[in-house]
Amino acid sequence: MSEELYKEMAQSIIDGESEQAAALARKSIELQMHPLDAITKGFVVGVNYIGDQFGKGEAFLPELVMAGEAMKAAVAVLEPELMKLGEARELMGRVVLATVEGDIHEIGKTLVGTMLSASGFEVFDIGVDAPAEKIIGKAIEVNANLIGMSALLTTTMVRQREVIEELDKEGLRPRIKVMVGGAPITRDWAEKINADGTSEDAVGAVQLAKRLVGKG
Repeated sequence: MSEELYKEMAQSIIDGESEQAAALARKSIELQMHPLDAITKGFVVGVNYIGDQFGKGEAFLPELVMAGEAMKAAVAVLEPELMKLGEARELMGRVVLATVEGDIHEIGKTLVGTMLSASGFEVFDIGVDAPAEKIIGKAIEVNANLIGMSALLTTTMVRQREVIEELDKEGLRPRIKVMVGGAPITRDWAEKINADGTSEDAVGAVQLAKRLVGKG
């Protein structure tokens, strides 16, 4: 019975069906299935599958976005159950996400946030057009292990460097690792500004984040 349900859960994520994912999450609660099993043996399987397909160029950004939304819907139903059991998933780490000052692009960052949450990170997304002091202030406040910064314009890329320089100045690295992303961001740029890594897409960002916190 549960095997079948796990398959349906994974499929609801692959199909990007948020309502179906939430309904299956509720069904798992009625059946007194452990919420962690529902997440890890059911829904996350779907997230990983879509991630792999996206990596191979066989799934595209809209499908990834929809899978992320469906995952969010399932987790929203199951999280209260986890709290009741007093055992949230193993916390991978705390991440502050932001789009840098002067830049208001959101989709990529939001997607990375959803995928990181689904993978067991605690995510603090402080939104777009975020100045360096706001990003660093939040990281200190929540005791973050990671900062993820997005920039989609060649004119705002330099802000990523400013944040890293400021972190260095305040002696916060290497305790706080930094990931950078966005369309114009290359490996060369990430190396040049001393970031700890970059990724082309949300799936890669999760793998990178896990590596940077020593869990990947």
